Amino acid sequence: MKWTAADIPDQSGRIAVVTGANSGIGKEAARELARRGAQVVIAARNLEKGRDAVTEIGGSGVRVEQLDLADLDSVRTFAERFDGPLDLLINNAGVMAPPRRLTKDGFESQLGTNHLGHFALTGLLLPRLLQVPQSRVVTVSSPAHRMGTIKFEDLQREHGYINWLAYGQSKLANLMFCFELQKRATAAGTELGSMAAHPGYARTNLQFAGPPWYEQLVMRVTNPILGQSAAMGALPTLYAATAADLPGGSFVGPDGFMEQRGHPHIVTAAGKAYDEDAWRRLWEVSEELTGVHYEFTVAAGSA
Repeated sequence: MKWTAADIPDQSGRIAVVTGANSGIGKEAARELARRGAQVVIAARNLEKGRDAVTEIGGSGVRVEQLDLADLDSVRTFAERFDGPLDLLINNAGVMAPPRRLTKDGFESQLGTNHLGHFALTGLLLPRLLQVPQSRVVTVSSPAHRMGTIKFEDLQREHGYINWLAYGQSKLANLMFCFELQKRATAAGTELGSMAAHPGYARTNLQFAGPPWYEQLVMRVTNPILGQSAAMGALPTLYAATAADLPGGSFVGPDGFMEQRGHPHIVTAAGKAYDEDAWRRLWEVSEELTGVHYEFTVAAGSA
């Protein structure tokens, strides 16, 4: 049997935050979670687009809040505004293959947005997540992690920047973050589940928001041929977010040829993604760069 959105269990009473849910697979994930009864916060950089997504999804259980992952002040403000327990955090937003540019905090934009912004957000929301039994964090990676290398000697890619290799680094960082988060959550005795997912090749506006025009021309040809719909691309994220008894640290992707399309199942990452020394080192560097340090305890009286 192929898992579909119809298999999502009842989400009534759950509260979910989905970053970048104003479009693409994030919006599809938010739509299905809301359809199953979850209260969904669309965390979007562009409030107008976020409000449009809320209107399109419909229902009283969806709202938008501003969040710019390329600005750590915005990340902190979002976390400070968020009140109450949190059942599910989906780290979905991202940028793909733009020319080299910097975030407000001086990070290379892909590492800063795709990894460091989500690292900070998760750490700041961790007390909210730990208030809920078996809460989950789902971090969206990409098949592009296979071409990524964590260049600790040049994380910001100041020398010899190549947009796709920087993207691969950020997506490999997403996976390493997922795995190290699960390792630390388990060691601390918590029930938090950290999962990763990738959509395969999904037809979304991500392909046209960052890469230079000549690469966009190629994708305008390949998208209709190779890409699957955003709704199908969202299924691995939804499976990672809602499937019962899914082991912590699972990586979910499509079951089709080369994981480019199909229905969700557990997949295996590139071997380099399982380097535990690199997980730890990346975590420590990420704490240093963002100033966010994880505390796997619930403050007295907050539960």
